[in-house]
Amino acid sequence: MTDHTTHDGHGTHSNASQSDEVAKIAKLVKDFRFAMLTTIEGSGSLVAHPLTIQEAEFDGDLWFLIQKDSTTVRNLGADARAGVSLSSNDSWVSLSGTAGLVDAPEKLRELWNPAAEAWFPNGPEDPNVGVLKFSASGAEYWDSPGGRIATAFSFIKSKVSGEPLEGDNGKVEL
Repeated sequence: MTDHTTHDGHGTHSNASQSDEVAKIAKLVKDFRFAMLTTIEGSGSLVAHPLTIQEAEFDGDLWFLIQKDSTTVRNLGADARAGVSLSSNDSWVSLSGTAGLVDAPEKLRELWNPAAEAWFPNGPEDPNVGVLKFSASGAEYWDSPGGRIATAFSFIKSKVSGEPLEGDNGKVEL
């Protein structure tokens, strides 16, 4: 991804610095709790897996707790390319990059929280609990300022006027 422009929803473009774009993506990612991680199966098919984001601060990497013997880990062992999709009523982020299981017991303990016990009842010492690290290489986002009501208003305005939806859209290399 080499497009470093933002779009204002009216088809016009304005240049933005890469650091501004990365900050925008980090701000959006912080609002999401769940993600869909897409991997490539041995047959070449794409398959998405729901995962809980374990760290609120996005610096290009996302961290997940996962079962080491999962299909996701097997797929990534054969092909590390992955995508992460995050979506809400008024914004979405699509990240491309690579992912894999990392041997990081200290990171596992750092990320552990009471909600993780619902998925991993044997605790962080369970030998089948692992840390999955996703490293983003590119991103695209859409953000409708003002939340759900503004999004609904923009949709109605777009239908009546025939103009594209208003919002902030951009692509950036990470």
